[in-house]
Amino acid sequence: MPPRVRRRERPRGSIDVLPSGALRVRLYAGQDPLTKKRHTLTKTIPAGPGAQKQAEAALDQMQREVGDRTAPRTSATVDQLLERYLDQFSGGENTLELYRGHVRNHISPLIGHLKVGQLGPEALDSFYAELRRCRAHCGGKRRLVDHRVKSEHECDERCRPHKCRPLALTTVRHIHFILSGAYKRAVRWRWVSVSPTEQVDPPPAPKPNPQPPTAEEAARIINEAWRDPDWGAFLWVAMTTGARRGELCAIRRSSLNLDPGRETIWLKRAIRRSSTGWVEGDLKTHQQRRIALDPETVDVLREHLERCARRATSADADWPRGAFLFSSEPDGSTFATPDSVTQRYDRMVTRLGVDTTLHKLRHYSATATADLLS
Repeated sequence: MPPRVRRRERPRGSIDVLPSGALRVRLYAGQDPLTKKRHTLTKTIPAGPGAQKQAEAALDQMQREVGDRTAPRTSATVDQLLERYLDQFSGGENTLELYRGHVRNHISPLIGHLKVGQLGPEALDSFYAELRRCRAHCGGKRRLVDHRVKSEHECDERCRPHKCRPLALTTVRHIHFILSGAYKRAVRWRWVSVSPTEQVDPPPAPKPNPQPPTAEEAARIINEAWRDPDWGAFLWVAMTTGARRGELCAIRRSSLNLDPGRETIWLKRAIRRSSTGWVEGDLKTHQQRRIALDPETVDVLREHLERCARRATSADADWPRGAFLFSSEPDGSTFATPDSVTQRYDRMVTRLGVDTTLHKLRHYSATATADLLS
């Protein structure tokens, strides 16, 4: 007697008539793995002559997808998927905070409310197009003012009429990588059958174009900064070492070696933003490094150390070897925050009429800088 073949029965569904005359198709699709509640697929067919036929076809399609396990198995939203994905993220703390910021500022406001199974290639393309149109997500509506801060304040010249500015391509690519990683997990968890990010091309990587300041511009910047010797020393070290702003803010006295023949800065830590504010953490690359110092930079740092020592003595304060090198406190107990450094630099170069950024100083060579004031 041949073995009995067990047939897989299709899940049953229903077609209900709504008061408007439209038809609602419903199908039980199992337990939601996130909420542990019943997960029901629904679709509404507008009223019309062929509504019943369309509803039956939609129910057949749902039954095939559930039977083949290609239908979404959860009603979770994109926000819920990203929350679970980032809670399990294994990358560095800096990267995690960066990703959380992109989710909070760009993903959640536009597509975070969508169910994971609703986000398709067309919606993703539209999402990326909006990011490349306006980073403030104005939706094409007229906005009167771009306020300098989100909290209550008195407007001044920094609160300006809104102008749409595209989000940087690098940031859009980061957002694509966040969604791609999250949907890979969603496929693994069988929340969805396919990832929409696999059917969408991320924006191309921007071509490197650092455009550091010219020698003449760098000289003007340094001369202006030297009105405040501490600020001038900070920018000189930034120019000659190519260190990142967070690394510069985290330099301590103990990181310096100015002994003849061994003049170096040891970059071991960096100041970074966290959910609780600015904190001292690992370097971006997680690799400590020593940077050799040229004679001019050694002289600048020796003068800076002497100045800091005199300031601590005048304030009757200790100045330990663990003190931060660039600090507003006489004892070096606090560090400068990267954002405040950038804002001060931006205000200065704006006054000078130089179109540049603090980050571009990383691309300025130590040799060129040493020649500026020689």
